[in-house]
Amino acid sequence: MNTLTCFSLSITHHVAHLVMNRPEVMNTMHPTFWRELDEVLAHLHQTGEARALVISSTGKHFSAGMALETFGGAITMDDQSPEGRAAIFDLLTDMQATFTRIENLRIPVIMAIQGGCIGGAVDMVTAACIRYATQDAFFCIQEINIGMVADVGTLQRLPKLIPLGVVKELAYTGRRMPAQKALGYGLVNEVFETPEAMLAAALQCAQEIASKPPVAIWGTKQAVNYARDHSVDDSLRQMGWLQGAIWSNQHVRESVSAMKQKRAGDFPALAALTRFSELG
Repeated sequence: MNTLTCFSLSITHHVAHLVMNRPEVMNTMHPTFWRELDEVLAHLHQTGEARALVISSTGKHFSAGMALETFGGAITMDDQSPEGRAAIFDLLTDMQATFTRIENLRIPVIMAIQGGCIGGAVDMVTAACIRYATQDAFFCIQEINIGMVADVGTLQRLPKLIPLGVVKELAYTGRRMPAQKALGYGLVNEVFETPEAMLAAALQCAQEIASKPPVAIWGTKQAVNYARDHSVDDSLRQMGWLQGAIWSNQHVRESVSAMKQKRAGDFPALAALTRFSELG
């Protein structure tokens, strides 16, 4: 990968830790942020080295969302012609695809959120599997406060996570939802007193996930995400196909042996992926 400027990435004992490291600008999102995030996610998806990913941040706030100056510079929205408005669709589709990479990543993703999670940051964290927060964290669908509709995933994913009436209240008013309310609604899994305690818990959870057979974790994520968007009958049918594709007697035997012997299991990593265009 190219050198990162908006993030730092480390991988320890099969756990990847991606840190947003521009607290001086509240980890706002601009084209470089998007490009680097997309590159990191593609790398983790393809290599199979990591078995879980923790995304955390630095400074007072997790992220203040989209950098407002971006709208006056790097991103220009032409609303003066049908051609320009059509291009807005294509631009948004490209931006949405980056956060969808989080949802579709072959490994589980845990978000560790301190302070403000605002605007585009809500889009990002709703694509994750697990969310931990500090007691001072809050969530804000900021877009309505600057005269626009949230457009990179919040309005599509948040209703799958919390009650629809709560989503509408937040989306229509731009109010802040504090961590304790987010916990009560199920948006976050747990609230911690300090960022340090939260990050330790996130990394511990990731390590537990990394200790399981990676292909079984992959299959579990596939099944849960599919069931969210399909009927029970369709999801059960998909489960049969999925289990038939990845079942491993060896993995089950090794898991049982490891539990009995109180040791870590030994499982193969997910196969590295190569893009078709890179073959030959």
